[in-house]
Amino acid sequence: MANLCEVCGKFTSSGMNVSHSHIRTRKTWKPNIQRVRAVVDGATKKVNVCTRCLRSNKITRA
Repeated sequence: MANLCEVCGKFTSSGMNVSHSHIRTRKTWKPNIQRVRAVVDGATKKVNVCTRCLRSNKITRA
């Protein structure tokens, strides 16, 4: 599944884990993407939406 919210555009971000001894390793933060049936332009369609958009009612579920 694509790690991209089709409503707000949230996607995977990357950075570094930094330990106490300052050893750095790569880390990724992925958004919580759910594939839901939603009403888009009057038609029911399956879209990839993050849970933040679902919770804030930015889309109407079918």
